[in-house]
Amino acid sequence: MLVWTVANQKGGVGKTTTVISLAGLLAERGFRVLLIDTDPQSSLTSYLQYDADELPVSLYDLFVEPAKTKAELAQLILPTEIRNISLIPASMALATLDRVLGDKEGMGLFMKKQLTLVEDDYDFVLIDCPPVLGVMMVNALAACARLLVPVQTEFLASKGLERMVKTLEIMQKSRIGEFDYCIIPTMYDKRTRASFNTLELLKNSYANKVWNGVIPVDTKFRDASLEHLPLSMYSPHCRGAFAYETLLNYLLQIEQY
Repeated sequence: MLVWTVANQKGGVGKTTTVISLAGLLAERGFRVLLIDTDPQSSLTSYLQYDADELPVSLYDLFVEPAKTKAELAQLILPTEIRNISLIPASMALATLDRVLGDKEGMGLFMKKQLTLVEDDYDFVLIDCPPVLGVMMVNALAACARLLVPVQTEFLASKGLERMVKTLEIMQKSRIGEFDYCIIPTMYDKRTRASFNTLELLKNSYANKVWNGVIPVDTKFRDASLEHLPLSMYSPHCRGAFAYETLLNYLLQIEQY
C-alpha cells in the first residue's frame, strides 16, 4: 500500500482537485484507493456526495477512540459512487483536535499506525490536507511515502510553498530518511506572464523537485465537481485530464509501481 499526501500551507491551490483527479485515474486502472479527508472544511467529503454535518462518524472519532482491529476501522470507511474508491470522511470537529489532543505523546504517528490495519485492502491511500500546520498535517506527512505539493502558478502561492518547505525541514529532524516530495504547478495559464514567471521561479528555486509539466486552467474541473466525478471520468479527453494522467504516469514511474 502506497500513501501519498497532498498538502500546501496555502488554500486554493488545487489540493482536493489533485486528490480526486489522481484517485479517479488510479481507480480506472483497477487500483483500490482509500481517500482520507483531514480538512475540517470537508471539501473532499462533499465532492464525494457526503454531507459532513449529517455523518454519524468521521476521522475525528478515530483520533478520539483508535481502532484496534481492521473491522473497527472499516466502520469509518465509506463506499463512494466511484468504483474502487473509498473514503474516510472529515467533519468540523477535526478543527478541535489540536486543542484536545495536540499535546498527547505520539499523536504525530497516529494515522500511520492506524493505516497498517488496512494495508492489505488498498493499493493506494491519498490524504487531503488542510492548509494549516497542526495535528492533521503532521499526521498526514508522517504517514506518507511521498508528499505532493500543488502550487498555483502565481506569486503569492509560491510564497506559501516556502512555508511548506520550512515545515518539511522541521519535521525532517524527527524522521529517518529525507522527505520525498514533488511540486506540482497548477492553474497554469499560458496566456499570462504571471504563470510563466512563477513557473520559471519554481524550477529555478527547487530544481529537480518540480514536476516537468503543468496542470492547466480548465473549466472542466468545475464542471466535473458539479457532477461529483473525477475529471477523467467526466471529460476524459480534456486538457486537464490529460495533464493529470501525465502526472500519474510520472509518479508511478518514480515509485517503480
